[in-house]
Amino acid sequence: MNAERFFGLLLMLSLCAAPQARAAGFAGLGDEAQGFAEPAPGHALVFPRDHGAHPEFRIEWWYLTANLKDESGRAYGAQWTLFRHARAPREGEGWDDPQAFVAHAAVTTESLHLFAETHARGGVGQAGVETAPFRAFIDDWSFTAARANLSGGEIAAFGPRFRYRLALAAEKPLALHGEAGFSRKAESGQASYYYSQPFYSVEGALAIDGVERKVTGRAWMDHEWSSRPLAGDQKGWDWFSLHLDNGAALMLFRLRSDKAPPFHAGSFIGADGATRALARDDISLEPLEESLVAGRLLPTRWRLRVSSLHLDIDTKPLNSQSFMGTSVGYFEGPISFSGSQRGEGYLEMTGY
Repeated sequence: MNAERFFGLLLMLSLCAAPQARAAGFAGLGDEAQGFAEPAPGHALVFPRDHGAHPEFRIEWWYLTANLKDESGRAYGAQWTLFRHARAPREGEGWDDPQAFVAHAAVTTESLHLFAETHARGGVGQAGVETAPFRAFIDDWSFTAARANLSGGEIAAFGPRFRYRLALAAEKPLALHGEAGFSRKAESGQASYYYSQPFYSVEGALAIDGVERKVTGRAWMDHEWSSRPLAGDQKGWDWFSLHLDNGAALMLFRLRSDKAPPFHAGSFIGADGATRALARDDISLEPLEESLVAGRLLPTRWRLRVSSLHLDIDTKPLNSQSFMGTSVGYFEGPISFSGSQRGEGYLEMTGY
């Protein structure tokens, strides 16, 4: 949901809103959102307009993950995410702007997971999103694109021990999830608007502890917005973005509830760029192995099955300790997979 990119993390209700006796859903994403807009089926997404911010909605994120290799073949992961959270459904000038931003960046190797977090208020030029041309930024971190399919740009970020600058190219269209971008999250009606650019090719430079390496690879971008994307009993999600070696892409997620069976959804994006939604009973996400991560047991190896695609694969993390120890903690790390298909991608897990 992103993660489902749902994709997380979002959101720092403690930073942006009044305290609540008990937040509903993961990170308060199931809280009531009175006065804010709600997603509705049948609404057409329009680009490049919808690449920008939607201040009438409470929650939004722009999220990119990359599977990379250096010239020796060593594998890396990179993450760039900007979250927007609104205290009120409007924009404003200067310090009166109710929009707040949080950003995360990370670099992962087989033995290291380095991450950084930064915060900003809207309205004062420190963070924001522009549409023509597209630019999402917070301080010196940025995500830019020149074309309507979000190609022809780059991401850049840095942390205490890392930095990266990666050029992004994509020849294929955006992928709209769910019902033409209306992505359902619960039987009780919660939903978001959600689309991806899953076909980036990437090249650039990545540095760890001052040592720079040239890297190339593939990346996946999610943009999602809503006001109450979770039901109150949904405590977290498991989300996969997968690049198949045959050129296709796949997004799968399940939302976990303490009162009902998990809610499954996903999209298959063919090598030609055509997207189709997957039926809930078509998807099986089965944990295979747990690891002790940041003091908790997390399922870090999975078996994923999609009956209609004859897909049956097992995933493996590049680094089982890929935990984002940010204000709202979650697992976010590169994976590889094998079975009926081979490839690579990312796994996000929240609420454990």
